[in-house]
Amino acid sequence: MFVDQVKIQVKAGKGGDGAVAFRKEKYVPKGGPAGGDGGKGGSIVLVVDPGLRTLMDFRYKRIFKAANGENGMNKSMYGHGAEDTVIKVPQGTMVKNAETDELIGDLTEIGQQLVVAQGGRGGRGNIHFANSRRRAPEIAENGEPGQDLEIKLELRVIADVGLVGYPSVGKSTLLSVATSAKPKIAAYHFTTLVPNLGMVQLSDGRDFVMADLPGLIEGASNGVGLGFQFLRHIERTRVILHLVDMDPENGRVPIDDFEQINHELETYDPTILNRPQIIVATKLDLPGAQERLDEFKQALAKSKHFKDATIFAISSVTHSGVRQLLTTAATALEQIPKAQPEPVAAKTYDYETQKAADFAIHQDETGAYIVTGEKVERLLKMTNLNHDDSVLRFARQLKSMGIEEGLRAAGAKNGDTVTIADFSFEFVD
Repeated sequence: MFVDQVKIQVKAGKGGDGAVAFRKEKYVPKGGPAGGDGGKGGSIVLVVDPGLRTLMDFRYKRIFKAANGENGMNKSMYGHGAEDTVIKVPQGTMVKNAETDELIGDLTEIGQQLVVAQGGRGGRGNIHFANSRRRAPEIAENGEPGQDLEIKLELRVIADVGLVGYPSVGKSTLLSVATSAKPKIAAYHFTTLVPNLGMVQLSDGRDFVMADLPGLIEGASNGVGLGFQFLRHIERTRVILHLVDMDPENGRVPIDDFEQINHELETYDPTILNRPQIIVATKLDLPGAQERLDEFKQALAKSKHFKDATIFAISSVTHSGVRQLLTTAATALEQIPKAQPEPVAAKTYDYETQKAADFAIHQDETGAYIVTGEKVERLLKMTNLNHDDSVLRFARQLKSMGIEEGLRAAGAKNGDTVTIADFSFEFVD
């Protein structure tokens, strides 16, 4: 089964908690704090695997979690950092934020990697909070939470040459003749429901990848028929072979089919028509096909963009004209450099530089004051509430952020309940 679009949940590992500890050896006077730092949490990393062709594996596993970092220990020992979780994806996978549809990265090269969820940094142990005034601090940070988000994977087939045209014009048959691919072939619409790839190898040593793409119909650019399922994959092809059926018994008009397909391509992405497009008249082995071809040439001569276009007449059954067509396609490819995707920086979770959202304060139905905001909630998660010194440090941080003044402005009085995430305390003015 070919799967080219899927959503998955990725959760990076939490950093290990810093330790509160003191040296108490018999012969170490005034040993002082000795709590080590926690290790870094594991990240979620996507990597291109040349052995994959679809996103099929993600139908059965859609939640990926990385390991947490190890907690800090006594004697100033640091916790181990967790290993990253590596997820293999096929070449041509685009990665987007499922909520915002923002492009995170485009994986087009074998071995290319992309960090989609950064692991949290380890919390600092109490060795970092000692100073001349506070020589035995009971302060340590909890590990930073890892990034947690839903991402959308979209596979866009990477092929040098793409075969387009109405259903049943002979795309799959041409692919089977030109390559060793074995696509499903039958005399009815939408035999090809998924892209098929094959490698064309010419006698002069040149080769290229050819893709048989699902057939278009009128309205495909608006989602009719296979719609975007097809059009997504044409974006990466460098040369287009536009197949037009010359069977006089199919009940269709070749020039109308040709113009309609180009209209759908242009509606989806106007730049697609700027690529070389080779017109291929198919099924010339059928009686009456040559007459249909002559009519098609006359009609094409009146068109605005393709009146001087060269038409290749082929029969995939007798192999007539196929070798010349493939040679022309290879020559066209040599004149077009491979498009390099615009670099997209990996979205990482940088605690030190990431700008936090402003906090907000509101009252719930019980009269409690609810404080929300990315920065204050992260500070809470990184505060070790088991030690009074850590709680006092958290209170000072709230004051420096302006939350204490904000609560007063909101009407908070002594004894009122204040809640941040799942932590509640009494307001003291």
